[in-house]
Amino acid sequence: MIKTCLPILLILLLPFTFAFRSDNAEPVQLDWETYFKGNPDNRSSFFALTAMTWKYSYESTVYRNRVTIKLKNEISIDKDRSWVKWDKIKDPQISASLLHHEQGHVNIQYILLLEADRVLKNRNYSTKNYKAQISELANQISDFFDTMQKNYDEETEHGSNHKMQARWDVIIQDKMAESKAATNNLK
Repeated sequence: MIKTCLPILLILLLPFTFAFRSDNAEPVQLDWETYFKGNPDNRSSFFALTAMTWKYSYESTVYRNRVTIKLKNEISIDKDRSWVKWDKIKDPQISASLLHHEQGHVNIQYILLLEADRVLKNRNYSTKNYKAQISELANQISDFFDTMQKNYDEETEHGSNHKMQARWDVIIQDKMAESKAATNNLK
């Protein structure tokens, strides 16, 4: 069995506490009390950070020049490394807005989970170098969603640009629906 772990950078990547798998119907819904137990980085200009990791592993079977993989695929949220600066979000509207923005990061990770499941399971791999092919494909998926996370933060100005946040909310919802439909069509 091959085990690989690819972190998706949001600013900081760390081990997991709460995990969700591709068979989950919906992404984890964040709340401040459950998921943000870490000590804030006072040097950071950000008000909150959600630390997440993507982890996948697979078992492979080679039969008559065909490789079949059984994929295990999960995203985790590390509650002890995720933090919020409570003194910066005393206003309920600011708190709700920031939590909504952080939920967007989780939703993007959920899309990664669905897409990784769909893409990695539904490829024809070479019997000679399937391990390298799977690793390369997983790295491409990781890079794509890492860029998406960075673009989300930059364009929304970490949630403070409400017009762009609303635009990204639509993008994320549309992509989640598209990824769910694509995954369901393969079952």
